[in-house]
Amino acid sequence: RVSICRSLVIQPDLLVMDEPTNHLDIEGIVWLEKLLAGSFASSPAAFIMVSHDRRFLESSVNRVVELSATYPCGTFQVAGTYSEFLEKRQEYLAQQNMLEERLANKARRETEWLRRGPKARTTKARYRIDEAYRLQDELDRVRMHNRAEGRVSIDFAATGRKTKKLLEASKIGKSYDKGPLFSGLDMILSPGSRIGLVGRNGCGKSTLMNILASAVSKTFLPDSGSVSAADGVLIIDFKQDRSSLDQKSTLRRALAPEGDAIAFRDRSVHVVTWAKRFLFRPDQLETPVEQLSGGEQARILIAELMRQPADILLLDEPTNDLDIASRDVLEESLHEFGGAVVLVSHDRYLLDRVCDCVLGFIGDGEVFYYGDYRQWLSDLEKRVDDRSENDLPALKGQAPAVKQKKSGRLSYLDQREYDLMEEKILAAEEIRDRLEGRIIDPTLATDPEMLQKTWDELEQARSVVDRLYERWNELEEKKQEGV
Repeated sequence: RVSICRSLVIQPDLLVMDEPTNHLDIEGIVWLEKLLAGSFASSPAAFIMVSHDRRFLESSVNRVVELSATYPCGTFQVAGTYSEFLEKRQEYLAQQNMLEERLANKARRETEWLRRGPKARTTKARYRIDEAYRLQDELDRVRMHNRAEGRVSIDFAATGRKTKKLLEASKIGKSYDKGPLFSGLDMILSPGSRIGLVGRNGCGKSTLMNILASAVSKTFLPDSGSVSAADGVLIIDFKQDRSSLDQKSTLRRALAPEGDAIAFRDRSVHVVTWAKRFLFRPDQLETPVEQLSGGEQARILIAELMRQPADILLLDEPTNDLDIASRDVLEESLHEFGGAVVLVSHDRYLLDRVCDCVLGFIGDGEVFYYGDYRQWLSDLEKRVDDRSENDLPALKGQAPAVKQKKSGRLSYLDQREYDLMEEKILAAEEIRDRLEGRIIDPTLATDPEMLQKTWDELEQARSVVDRLYERWNELEEKKQEGV
């Protein structure tokens, strides 16, 4: 934020930004969105930026340029929002695939003609022979562009454990000199759990992740409460600081520490094949890690995660420096992963796509579960407003602020959220119904502590369902207004 303010204080005509949302928390990203929209006097006259934050792009830009070998000129440009760019790009790629199919059919007919022998190859047909070769060259060129866009292949391996409860945190708390980070926190991780952690920078998200990561080793304990894990549970911890990478090591050794092959799902994979899976070229294998880009180093860490079967994935900002295509594949892989996922991320699109609920840090040790990050933001703003009203005297005669009516048209990303909402609600209702069935079990009445814990989980599950329905109604009303 300081770096952005330094750039804006001179009131630039053109602001150039490279991944400006990296290391910003969600509140900071929303602040930057408003600033770039021209809400402040210091906003630049124009800006150009590199960003892989899809929601940020959707709300901030009016022109998108993608650089890729997929396109004959190296770029594809659309004047409009990011969602409009996605629609136009999809149309273009569909047209290219159709063009390839037409060229392939025509080239096949011309090749058959060429094979009929010398009798067909008269002087008068010479132009047709030249045309057949030109056609094949064009087909090769189109095929090359259509297949130029590489995709990282990510596939997290779950252990297949059937245990219903992988990890349980009960009434845990942690404090530092400035006060409590969180207190009285309960968390249960089961196969299929997807929890996002949201909060301001320094609020305690990474501290909580360290406590969860130490559930087996007990090397980092909470100040209060307890954390227990199932016997033999496997926890994989992905840290955003990349401290586990040996910067002096070569790419070859980073990908395959023990030789020229790695063991993946009970089979041996050569390091060259493994490197290609993560978009590394064979000639890069002897490159020192310190010379690789941030995105390339992130892909090395993800490759390391894939080699280790896990019951629980703890991911702290896994999308930092990843391009959009890699983020899409990461989302798909997390959906398919059979274990539990706890995710710290400021990528709002990723949170919407992956997480069933979020744990929001409010401040002063308070943490609550929410249906999504929007509810956490709304609660945070409400609490700030309440504090402001309590701290400032009422202004007599001041007219109440009039809220602007939002546009009725659903954006592309809101439409995606709307399409997935029913699936999220059904999953949340399944959890609620299961807990409602458990709460009436007569055997539970003999265990007051477990009865109270089940009741708390049920209340939390009901709250998640209510919040999802509220958000669904908001999107439904917004959609109806635009009709």
